[in-house]
Amino acid sequence: MKGPEKFLIAGEWRTSDEISNIHFPYTDEVIGSVYRATIRDVHDAVRKAREAFNLTKKLTTGMRYEILVKLADLIEKNREILREVLILEGGKTWNVANTEVTRSIDTIRVSAEEATRLGGEIILLDRVQSGVNHTGFLLRVPIGIVLAISPFNYPLNLPCHKIGPAVASGNPIILKPSSVTPLSALILGSLLLEAGYPPEGVSVIPCSTDIALSLVKDPDIDLLSFTGSPDTGWYLHSVAGRKRVSLELGGNAGVIVHSDTRIKDCAEKIVAAGFSNAGQSCISVQRVFVEKDVYNEFLEHLLAKTKLLTTGDPRKPITDIGPLINEDAVLLVMEKVNEALREGASLLTGGERDGCLVFPTILTGTKPHMRVNSEEIFGPVITVEPYDSFEEAIDRLNNSKFGLQAGVFTQDIRRANMAAASINAGCILINEVPTYRIDSMPYGGVKCSGTGREGPKYAIQEMTEYKLLILNQE
Repeated sequence: MKGPEKFLIAGEWRTSDEISNIHFPYTDEVIGSVYRATIRDVHDAVRKAREAFNLTKKLTTGMRYEILVKLADLIEKNREILREVLILEGGKTWNVANTEVTRSIDTIRVSAEEATRLGGEIILLDRVQSGVNHTGFLLRVPIGIVLAISPFNYPLNLPCHKIGPAVASGNPIILKPSSVTPLSALILGSLLLEAGYPPEGVSVIPCSTDIALSLVKDPDIDLLSFTGSPDTGWYLHSVAGRKRVSLELGGNAGVIVHSDTRIKDCAEKIVAAGFSNAGQSCISVQRVFVEKDVYNEFLEHLLAKTKLLTTGDPRKPITDIGPLINEDAVLLVMEKVNEALREGASLLTGGERDGCLVFPTILTGTKPHMRVNSEEIFGPVITVEPYDSFEEAIDRLNNSKFGLQAGVFTQDIRRANMAAASINAGCILINEVPTYRIDSMPYGGVKCSGTGREGPKYAIQEMTEYKLLILNQE
C-alpha cells in the first residue's frame, strides 16, 4: 500500500494530521488511505469557490462542452484503474464495477450535450398597453456553489451525476464523497482538473461528519445536492438554511407480478434486480407481490434462478454477488431478516452470512410492519407475497413511506393505466423492474424518497436560476 492520498481544495492537493484507512470489504484488508480535511480546509474551499464562480459562470457553452467531453475521454482512458478501485474500496463485482465506469462516461457525455441546450426563451409582453414595445428574455444562469454529497454504493457514477451538471451549467463544485469509498472520487477530481475546469472551482473533500455538516450549514453554499439515506437527507434539509436542496434518497422498491405476464422471464429480471450490487441500491427490488394463481410457479422460477448465483470474491468475473460494504451493514441486514423470522416469516433460501457476504435471501409470510418491508433493507433480500386482486396489490405496494420507483408486470393496458394513475412513486415501470435506470432520465422520488430530480438535464435545472431581462424598444 502506498502512502495516503491527498485531498483536493480548489485545485490544490493537501494533507492533514488525520488519516483514514480504506478497507476491502471482502477481506477487511487495508487497501489505501486518505488524508481528511480540517475545518480550515473546507472554509478555504468555500471561499475560493466563491471567487471561482466569477470564472466558471463566464465559460462559454463550447468551453463547458469541451471540458466534459475531455473528462469522459479521460474516464475511459482510466477505465481499468477506476474499475479496480471500485472493486477494492466498495467490494463491487467485476461486472458491476465495469458497468459503473461505462455509466459514468455516459453521464458525463450526456451532461456535455445538455450544456449546449442551456438556452432561454422570448416572452411577449404586449398583451396590455404597458407592454407594447417591451420584450422579455428569460435566461437560465448558474446558481453558484454546488455542494455535492455522495454515498458509497456508486462512488463514481453518482458523483458524475453532480459534477457533470455543475460543469455544464457553469458552477463551482465541492464534492464530499463517502468516507468508506473516497478513492474513486479523488481520481475523478484529478481528471476534472486535467480536463481543464478552472482549478479554483474543484474541491473533493474527505472529512468527518461534523465538518461536512458545517459545509451544509454554510450560507455561502447555494445548492446542496445529497444522495444517501433518508434520515440523513431530511436532517440535512432541515439545517441547510435558505439554500436550495435536492435530495435523492432511499426506497423499498415494490413489484407487482400479474398472472398475464411471462412468469419465468419476470422472475429472472427480479433476481437480477434484487441481488445486483448485493442489493445495495435505493431501487433494488425489495417487495414482490404476485397474483395467487401464479404464485407457486413464480416462486419455483425465482428460487431456481437464485440458486444459480455465485456469491464470493468480487475480483473474480464469475462472481454475481460480492460483500456488503462493512460489518455494520451486514449486522443491520441480518438483524432485520432474523427479526422477521422470529415474527413468523418463512425463509425460502439464504439467511446466512460469511464475513461481509450475505447470501441471497428470499422471505415469504411477511407482514407490512416488518422492517424487511417497511424500511430500506439495502442488502440482498427480497420478500414475496401473494395477492387476490390487482387493486389490492397496488394498495399494498403504496403502503410505504417511500416512493422512488415501482414495477408492474402485466399485458393488460387497463391494468397498466390503473397502476400509472394509482401508484405513488417518482417512476412507474410497466413490464420492467424498478431497478431500471438510464442515466439521462429524470430520476427521483416522492414521500420520504426525496425532492428534486437527477439526470443531467434535470439536475441542470436544479443548478440554475431564472433571470428575466426586459428590453424597452421605444
